[in-house]
Amino acid sequence: MAVLLEDIVKSVELWLKFLKKEPQSFVDPTLDPVLLVPGVAGSILHAVDKDDAGKVERVWVRILAADHELCAKLWSRYDPSTGETVSLNQKVNIVVPEDRYGLYAIDVLDPDLIIGRECVYYFHDMITEMLKWGFQEGKTLFGFGYDFRQSNRLPDTMDRFAKKLESVYNASGGKKINVISHSMGGILVKCFMSLHSDVFEKYVKNWIAIASPFQGAPGYVMSTFLNGMSFVEGWQQNFFISKWSMHQMLIECPSIYELMAHPTFDWEHIPFLEFWRNKQDSNGKSQIMLEKYTPRETIGIYKGALSSNKVSYGGTDLPLPFNEDIMEWAGETFQILSRAKVPSKVKFYNIYGTSLATPHSVCYGDEKTPVSDLGDLRYYQPKYVCVDGDGTVPVESAKADGLNAEARVAIPGEHRGILCEHHLFRVVRHWIKAGAPDPFYNPINDYVILPTAFEMDMRKEKGLQFTSLKEEWEIVASGCEHEEDAAGDEPKEPLVSSITVSRPGDDQSSAAEACATLVVHPQSEGKQLVELNALSVSVDA
Repeated sequence: MAVLLEDIVKSVELWLKFLKKEPQSFVDPTLDPVLLVPGVAGSILHAVDKDDAGKVERVWVRILAADHELCAKLWSRYDPSTGETVSLNQKVNIVVPEDRYGLYAIDVLDPDLIIGRECVYYFHDMITEMLKWGFQEGKTLFGFGYDFRQSNRLPDTMDRFAKKLESVYNASGGKKINVISHSMGGILVKCFMSLHSDVFEKYVKNWIAIASPFQGAPGYVMSTFLNGMSFVEGWQQNFFISKWSMHQMLIECPSIYELMAHPTFDWEHIPFLEFWRNKQDSNGKSQIMLEKYTPRETIGIYKGALSSNKVSYGGTDLPLPFNEDIMEWAGETFQILSRAKVPSKVKFYNIYGTSLATPHSVCYGDEKTPVSDLGDLRYYQPKYVCVDGDGTVPVESAKADGLNAEARVAIPGEHRGILCEHHLFRVVRHWIKAGAPDPFYNPINDYVILPTAFEMDMRKEKGLQFTSLKEEWEIVASGCEHEEDAAGDEPKEPLVSSITVSRPGDDQSSAAEACATLVVHPQSEGKQLVELNALSVSVDA
């Protein structure tokens, strides 16, 4: 019984999603160009043989032999003389493919994956959506991938970004660019804007930052330093990279140090590193205490916890402690970011994710299993104290861009999943002026399709079970299928449709039938009401 009603509701919700679909793709030559900039781990990386440039292998992202290839090709050591982290494997260069004008590297991160492909989507849905709006790859739509192990202000990356802006500007016929960054990509763009403000102002019209950790991703990074991280969840983890392998790579990645909680930011909710510790008092008596450390104080804890950390590579054990040289470099990055200002001719917009429990503080051990030695922290499972955010970046960090923003808009969504949200597409489309203007649109309260009512009632009578359901949605938009009535026209009637679904009984289930009526009301004042009334009847088993 319930299955039939659920099928009807899902069908209506799917229909609502397609209600606003644009016609078949077209090219709009009047659009200003867009440059997409991904975040950490958001670019395909290739290993190119130094002796044979034709020998190219994708090392990020891949599912088959992913752990082995990451350790063999992407484990690295930091060079303080250049600020670059260099692969331990001296036989390869790590490069980002430039196919499809930079879009290939940031679209589907493992193009070979068939089952569960959505887990490696990055900008895929946004690219698909923008093509429907009239954008054209190589003319008005481009991507900028980069080696995410490196610092966000590495001179080589900054030079590449400057050249990319110039090439996009020229390819589009001298039109200024809409830069759209996601996550750590926002830190990279902000670094460039701070260091090369004149170039940024010359080529950029709008910068839209999505889910950017402007003041860091505290809980996420604290546990990364001590336990590593995983970029996929569920069954895919069994075929991907172990948290330990990822940990050993990230310890030497300046980008991760630059995602630490900003040590001088005035946090409303201070992110703490906490752990229960077994200490001896002056009398030699054991005491179990909960210790808390602020972002600035956590550095000493990392040093102690990782003092004996090492990695075995090529038959040699290499020490891999918390890297103080990288921390010094990251400190300079924080200063560069704090000096950034939006040029007068550029408009900046900030979109941040909400409504998900987001790690903020991290706690290790408990009163029964306290930590006796800092070196043991790596073997404890973290427990998170969460705040509102997108699951990775807290709202407090994402909103605190420190810039003159035209608007800051909250969208409920997961850190990477937000790039698939139609609400996000609508906000972005409005800001970059792709398509006809919407007189009823307000990015602050735009939900596109908003559930407004839900009622369900169940009763049994004479061996039958009756279930009634009423659900309503409100579409907040202009340009729906039913345009508002023109002046003097007769009011339009609601569109009414009916559907009936039945299932014969068998050994597994009883007979059931459901019928539903869908009413689509004419648009009024930029809103359109959709009503679903359904009733199902089944034999009471």
